Amino acid sequence: MRTVPRRRSAIAVVASIVRIGRRPAAAAGTGRSTMRSTVVALTVTALAVAGAVTVVATTAPAEAAALAAAVEDEGADCPVTLPGTLTANAKLPDPFKKLDGTRITAKSDWRCRREEIKKLAERYVYGEKPAKPASVTGTVSGTNITVNVTHNGRSSSFSAGVQLPSGSGPFPAVVVLGGFGADTAAIRAAGAAVINYDPYAVGREGTPRTNKQGAFYTIYGATSSTGLLMAWSWGVSRIIDVIAQSGGSILKADAMGVTGCSRFGKGAFVVGAFDQRIALTMPIESGSAGVPIFRGIPGEGAQSLSSAYGEQPWLGDAFGSFTGSPNTLPVDTHQMVAMVAPRGLFIMDNPHIVNLGPKSASVAALGGAEVYKAIGAGENITYWSDIQNGSHCANRPEWSTPLQQNIQKYLLKTGNAPGAIRISSRAAGNLAEWRDWQTPTLTDGPSTPPSPSAPPSPSTPPSPSAPPSPSTPPSPSAPPSPSVSPPPPGGCSATGTVQTQWATGYVIQPVAVTNNGTSTINGWTLTFTLPAGHTITGSWNATVTASGQTVTARNVAFNGTISPGGSVANFGYQVSRPSGNTQLPTGYTCTAS
Repeated sequence: MRTVPRRRSAIAVVASIVRIGRRPAAAAGTGRSTMRSTVVALTVTALAVAGAVTVVATTAPAEAAALAAAVEDEGADCPVTLPGTLTANAKLPDPFKKLDGTRITAKSDWRCRREEIKKLAERYVYGEKPAKPASVTGTVSGTNITVNVTHNGRSSSFSAGVQLPSGSGPFPAVVVLGGFGADTAAIRAAGAAVINYDPYAVGREGTPRTNKQGAFYTIYGATSSTGLLMAWSWGVSRIIDVIAQSGGSILKADAMGVTGCSRFGKGAFVVGAFDQRIALTMPIESGSAGVPIFRGIPGEGAQSLSSAYGEQPWLGDAFGSFTGSPNTLPVDTHQMVAMVAPRGLFIMDNPHIVNLGPKSASVAALGGAEVYKAIGAGENITYWSDIQNGSHCANRPEWSTPLQQNIQKYLLKTGNAPGAIRISSRAAGNLAEWRDWQTPTLTDGPSTPPSPSAPPSPSTPPSPSAPPSPSTPPSPSAPPSPSVSPPPPGGCSATGTVQTQWATGYVIQPVAVTNNGTSTINGWTLTFTLPAGHTITGSWNATVTASGQTVTARNVAFNGTISPGGSVANFGYQVSRPSGNTQLPTGYTCTAS
């Protein structure tokens, strides 16, 4: 396939990528910081729009200012020992399972678990992203950014154009890869600057893997095993270095976004995953080597992994061993989605072009969203493929409002609009088919795992200061804490409403939990039964587990307390079912605590 030349217009680039009846081009510091917590209160509604299943989370004013990190990699000090051998697994790897085989139990554990995923992704998928070079200098003006890098006796430089919005600075900024991504006019109208970044200056396409060219490879060698996507990511990180050193009079280093479409959507995704200073990541129609899960691409009919690997040296050299066996990969893209958490992520996709792997991309988003939810940032991710125009990399009216809202929330820090999952029915993936793990309820405090050499006796009761696990209710003989009201005599009840349904699935929203007693409820558990063949594919505002067709849903922190005679109605869930099977779940059993 013909390579896109440097510095071509967006229209020309798209024209070269899309061919009627042919495959479109696959889409084109160190230092430690404690885990940033995001305290939110969620309310979720679900609805169907134009054949799409939509989940919208609303939130109290977001602590957006705290989402972007002060350093490129918060977990750089975490020790990581990569596995010596790999085992094939057709299911998506458990993002909560550490390399030592244990699962994380606290939100603070995510910092080092993310570092493990980062190292796996570098080793097997993208190639290594070196830390900040010994010397990074440059200039920032209202029209241009220059970057000069020196490391181990080698030097290189590159530049990027700047377009400021109206008003007075300093301004947040969105790095636009390759000349096109999210609507730049809309970005500037929202109050953010646009940084026009030429990735080919840092890592050129059209070069063999043994002779890679560009500013990155000038520093690290033409035979570096690092692929172009990671080289492009490294370049954006160096731009942020220069902005951070510039004094912040023109651009804000703590309010940076990134976007790109097609091959540059791949690049934008990698930029956001591997630099935690990026507050908002916005990949568009990224295709194979982008957001879609590697394991799903062969079955969906998207651009093959071997084609994506061979078309350009986008992926690291090591990935060549997995193009025919993605099940052997110890990592997949749902974990790269999770690497962005808790920061803002707005994935825009096209369900009309199978070659882009939109179904596999929706699975990646749903899988990564489980990590977002577990660490308390479920409202910070948006996936949107519910669009009418199927042209590749077109500006779409459906994305206009969420684009503006994301910029306001994460870059201007003036908004609190919730994230939304809007998956087109044309390309709806089913996470349940791809995972054999469940999302844990993570504690807010640090984890205190027992010493491997001295596991606690099974008969040893938990410490009085440690609340029992949600999956292990307290002993009936244990009196309730004086600050917690005992279960009301009348108990609780629940009813569910079918929000929308289609041939192969449905959404129940809301499920209303009512306190029928005379004392306050401080927790509830629901159990219900799914019809045979039905499977939970998503849920919100409850901790949901399934054993066969029996489903258990427990309240989360903010919706467990119900006053006498009151109710909460913000738990919901989505189910897939065999076509033609129109049965619905049977009644709910509610237990108050």
